[in-house]
Parts: sequence; structure tokens; C-alpha cells
Amino acid sequence: MVQRQEPEGMDLVHLLRETTLRLDLAGARFAGRNGLHPTDLRALISLLDAARAGEESTPGRLGAHLGLNSAGTTALVDRLERLGLIRRVRDTRDRRRVLLEVEDRAIALGQSFFGPLIDRALALLATLDAGERAAVHRFLSGVRDAASADDGGAAS
Repeated sequence: MVQRQEPEGMDLVHLLRETTLRLDLAGARFAGRNGLHPTDLRALISLLDAARAGEESTPGRLGAHLGLNSAGTTALVDRLERLGLIRRVRDTRDRRRVLLEVEDRAIALGQSFFGPLIDRALALLATLDAGERAAVHRFLSGVRDAASADDGGAAS
């Protein structure tokens, strides 16, 4: 059998795919241990990312980011609120508008599970020089943007 020559860089694409799979499996273990649906975990990550970026999260923004319709978003928010992982708060500038905030309990759960993985990743990054970190950042950002292009940019 003739082995097909892969384009240069495919080894990194395969490694990224394997890394994505392992991270997804870790997320599924976390979700299973905490009685969450995988969409619940994606929602919490989305809300935490928005907060870190200084962006307010509304149910509409969350639903659009996750590709959910209004009914699905309401069910998701209700479920996370019932579990004590998020809270709805009224916008102080527009009382008709509802904002979503992640509860400290959710942050603590995530830290207890993902903290060791994050610590190992940070230790690995500490072994790279500034140029190497910049190359990793450029590559991961580019892959993120390429994946976002396929869904209209919703994942950025």
C-alpha cells in the first residue's frame, strides 16, 4: 500500500485535533460529575470569557453565542440558575434588561476540577520564550478564527 504524503504541518493539525478531543473529554467528565449537560459547560465558559473581557452577558447574547433559540436559551438559563451556578440580575441602566452573572460556586467547581490542568499548562508555557509564546498565540488565534469563519463568526 502506498502511503499518501500529507501536507507540511498536518502533524500539528492532528495534534490539535487530539488535544481538542482530550479537552472535550475532560469537559464531559466535569459535566457528568456535576450533573451538567455539555451545553451547560459551554454556557459557563462563554459567560466567564465575556466577564473576563469586560462584556455584559444577556440571555440573547448567550443564546446567539451557543447557537440556541430563545426557548432553548431560557431552559438553559433556568437550569443553571436552579443549580446555583448563575444568577439573573437587572441592568442598573435599563431595568427591563436582564444580565447573567456566574456565581462563585460555579467558579470554585471549575477551579477544583480544571485548576491542576491550568497549572500544568501555565508551567509548560513558562518554559517557552516570548517568541515561542507569540507563535503559539498566533497559531491558536488563527485556528479559532478559521473555525469561526465556518459558523458565521459566532465562536470568536
